[in-house]
Amino acid sequence: MNKELHLDLSLFPKELNLILLIVRSRKEQDLVHALHKEELEDFDWGLFLELARHHRLFPLLYTKIRKVDPSVIPAYVIDYLRKDYQANTFKMLTLCSEMDQIFRLFSQASIRCLSLKGPVLAADLYGDLSLRTSGDLDLLIPLADLDQAEELLVEAGYEKMEAPDMTLNDWKWRHHHVTFYHAAKKMTLEIHWRLSPGPGKEPDFDFLWARRRCSSVTQEPVYYLGREDLFLFLTAHGARHGWSRLRWLMDISLLVHQELDSKALIYLLKQNGQLHTGAQALVLASELLRTPIPDGLRKTTSHKRAWQLAEEALFYLRRMVNLHNKPVPEDVSKYHKGHLFSLMSGQQKILFVLSFLYPYPEDIAIVKLPKSLHFLYFPLRPVLWMWRKTKKPAIS
Repeated sequence: MNKELHLDLSLFPKELNLILLIVRSRKEQDLVHALHKEELEDFDWGLFLELARHHRLFPLLYTKIRKVDPSVIPAYVIDYLRKDYQANTFKMLTLCSEMDQIFRLFSQASIRCLSLKGPVLAADLYGDLSLRTSGDLDLLIPLADLDQAEELLVEAGYEKMEAPDMTLNDWKWRHHHVTFYHAAKKMTLEIHWRLSPGPGKEPDFDFLWARRRCSSVTQEPVYYLGREDLFLFLTAHGARHGWSRLRWLMDISLLVHQELDSKALIYLLKQNGQLHTGAQALVLASELLRTPIPDGLRKTTSHKRAWQLAEEALFYLRRMVNLHNKPVPEDVSKYHKGHLFSLMSGQQKILFVLSFLYPYPEDIAIVKLPKSLHFLYFPLRPVLWMWRKTKKPAIS
């Protein structure tokens, strides 16, 4: 990596800088010494707590500062973090129990399943379920088993909440998951058939299944991604969300500390057009969390594009952007669309542009044709697109 290159972190609020200081500390004595050197007068502890929750780092922060002198960090701040930490521990144990039941349910039906995040990721990367947050369960299954999985989940009390319009076959490659919710358990479950939304290349399920690992966090065997496949997934996911939450970057930092096969990882990233997003993640982890880059991966971070993409991601951190809260502010939405396009490889950009020629479910809302005539939506696509842009009424 070029030692002369550095990201511009000058516009970060001091409250965010303190969070970064705490989470990247390795020893308690070093942290205490560093905190005493910080200028914490006129410090906005309310903003500090808001940032801790936004970035989902409060469990890690609490475990690092719970013994710090109240004269340095106010007792009420540590108390707030403690309550959030305890609530998260209970949540993770609940998710663990539900994951055990879902994997048993799918196993009995011979549905292969891989856990993408959740308790398994917490145990693997952090060594402790309580140190990482997770709001739901994300499971990957073969597309061919999606209908059977839905039937099983509905029988178990789940209701399908968010799902793509399946009138046209575009949902299979444009989208990547469907959301289920269990009202009694207050449990959200996302069933994925792709790692990321398309169009774009990614490993198929059989490839990922052959390289799977097995977790021991539950009684039922729970399978999850191999290390290099996990890096591919986590970097694609984090990049797609602008790395707007530091928890995703912390995952990368801890994963890099494990024994990654650098040659295999670089080949995997190249094969799937994600070498630049992997390099972006490494640059951000190095600059923000002081993560040492393995020798075998250092060359990937020397490219100018990796640094440009990393600099673009700082927009989300400076403004505490939350892409999950709808509606997203117009200026943020516009920036995000541009950033998503800049993340694409050349091949992905071509596929993305060509995908506009494929009919959208919105086209059906304008011109309602019987299923036998759905093929006409292809030649009509440019006309229907212009029709929607002019906000004209639907055609019966």
